[in-house]
Amino acid sequence: MRVISAIGMMGLASAAQALELGPPPEFAEPDLAVVELGQLLFYDPILSGNRNISCGSCHHPRLGTSDGLSLGVGEGGIGLGATRAMDPENRPEQRIPRNSPALWNLGADEFTVFFHDGRLEADPSRPNGIRTPLGTHMRPGFKSALAAQAMFPVLSPDEMAGHYSENEISKAVRLGLLTQEGGAWDLIAARVAAIPEYQTRFEDVLPGEEITFTTIANVIADFIAFEWRADNSLFDQAMRGEAELPPDAQAGLDLFYGEAGCSSCHSGWLQTDHAFHAIAMPQIGPGKAARFENHSRDDGRMRVTGEADDAFAFRTPSLRNVTLTAPYGHSGAYAELEDVVRHHLDPVGSLQRYSLEQARLPAFQGANDQRALDETTEAIAAANSLEPVALSDDEVDAILSFLNTLEDPALRLGVPETVPSGLPVDQ
Repeated sequence: MRVISAIGMMGLASAAQALELGPPPEFAEPDLAVVELGQLLFYDPILSGNRNISCGSCHHPRLGTSDGLSLGVGEGGIGLGATRAMDPENRPEQRIPRNSPALWNLGADEFTVFFHDGRLEADPSRPNGIRTPLGTHMRPGFKSALAAQAMFPVLSPDEMAGHYSENEISKAVRLGLLTQEGGAWDLIAARVAAIPEYQTRFEDVLPGEEITFTTIANVIADFIAFEWRADNSLFDQAMRGEAELPPDAQAGLDLFYGEAGCSSCHSGWLQTDHAFHAIAMPQIGPGKAARFENHSRDDGRMRVTGEADDAFAFRTPSLRNVTLTAPYGHSGAYAELEDVVRHHLDPVGSLQRYSLEQARLPAFQGANDQRALDETTEAIAAANSLEPVALSDDEVDAILSFLNTLEDPALRLGVPETVPSGLPVDQ
């Protein structure tokens, strides 16, 4: 039976129950003064090694809280989105290996697993309640997994820290001094603490507490949770019985939660099962290799678990605001939403037909983006677990119409004109 037919019989107020969405996502209500402090830190380049890139440079609201690129240019880049280019005075070493993930609804209680491979997640069995790549070296004090993940990019030379001996942060990272006393995290906290306005603001919201790396991370997490809560789309309104979907979107919803099988992974209110699946997504760019390794593949979840069955499996992304967050896939292989939808219909065939023209890659001298395709396509195809689905062009159009109903830009504080460090803000 088609789900939409059941909804039509039961009424929109019963729609969520008919689709087996479960209870709506729950969000904490952070203190606005804390959120405003987190906003300033999120957009302040003071957190980066060379003081030239902020969290907002790669997660910008104008670009759907991502960077608009298949694979971004972090440290050593200038500009935003399609205009981002290499700084001739500080050239980056490589593209960022994975697509910059969107930040929508990460404050919902159900989000406990982060990054494309899930290498950071809430885990009550761990001493600090969070499992991270730092293992026992992880500091206590992060109030959530969201807070912990928000601050890992500052330790990446390609993302925010800078390379080799460029600055005191990159030197500490190179020496492996990350969370230790006097290491990279302490150096960043000291920078923030040295700015009078940050001293005043932290004292106002956390009186008597020292400005540490964990307190910085916690207020940034509160900002992310507040700023990009997007739960009032047309879809949400329809599920609450407050609106009706247009006929083409209703047909797409019927397919999505019915015979197309999309909801087998993109389930629940936020259209994700938070699990990991190998769906033959093309690999482009440098891959996820250590500096001493000579390959361009990205093994996905297997890098975390060590299990062969997890090869080339990646976390199911939420589809909220998916119309705003192109490109798509862990490597950003598809710049167009329709292309990635069609990939799901014939994963292996789509992989085998893939060409780099479908990505959105800024010029990067010396990059060999084709190498990964040449080296990994056969193995990725063999790991695929997604069965082909036959849909007509009209049915694909209907699913795209449904995906449009998940859009809720949720504009709140926006980008500050200035930050306490006085450094330039990416607008």
